[in-house]
Amino acid sequence: MNASTTTSLSISERDQLAVQHVPLVAHLVRETMARVPSYMDRNDLHSAGLLALVQAARAFDPDRGVPFAGYASTRIRGALVDELRSVDWASRSVRRRAREIEAARTRLAAALGAFPDDAAVAEALGLRPEDVCRADSEVARAVVVPLDAGPNAGFIEQLAGRGIGPEDAVLREERTQYLAAAVEALPERLQHVVRGYFLEERPMAELAAELGVTESRISQLRAEALVLLRDALAEAFDPHLAQPHPNPDGVAARRRLAYTSAVAASYAARRTLANPRARESLSSTA
Repeated sequence: MNASTTTSLSISERDQLAVQHVPLVAHLVRETMARVPSYMDRNDLHSAGLLALVQAARAFDPDRGVPFAGYASTRIRGALVDELRSVDWASRSVRRRAREIEAARTRLAAALGAFPDDAAVAEALGLRPEDVCRADSEVARAVVVPLDAGPNAGFIEQLAGRGIGPEDAVLREERTQYLAAAVEALPERLQHVVRGYFLEERPMAELAAELGVTESRISQLRAEALVLLRDALAEAFDPHLAQPHPNPDGVAARRRLAYTSAVAASYAARRTLANPRARESLSSTA
């Protein structure tokens, strides 16, 4: 097709095309937020999506026979992925190795009925135990965990919101409080490691000496704690993302269920005690 027969859109028509498809950005951002950790900023993703939408409208060629919604969706999704990568402190190779290790731990936990140590995971993957420990450390340092070591704030740090709306603010507060309950419900040793490693930023060697175990054991405890915390939050806020246990009747699955149930009960108790009317009702029935 030559230039004389090519359909051309004016700038105003292209701007109108972008305006009409703004809801598409919101839809794709919601779709993306359902698959990423809760600390990712929705507003940053939305801004990146809107910019991609405008660029797509300016570059769109109607004569190619591709609907604008499909063309723009591809551009927007690419922009959202780029935005997520820009705030991810871990490289793709680190993330890929982390997924391999987590999958191996899940398989071994189902087979053994207990959380496997680094040596077992390393043997299953053909690695050295120190490689597993190093990979765990790289991922753990890249995780933005909203926890706080302050003496009066419990476990959580109320991160300053960047212009979030009321709905997002409420959800963030609920997640934060649920995370606090999840940390407090961890077994004593796991909670000690979470406090020391993430909150106080103490080296693993120091924690190992304090607990009388090896650094590899501290790495295992840290990984186990993160799995439990992730499962508890997924069960409460993103049940469609929660991974079913490969052996639902096994010991590991029962422990996981007991833990997530304890977190839910602890959070419910927190909410009840935080409600003045509920406290009055409890006092009157006591």
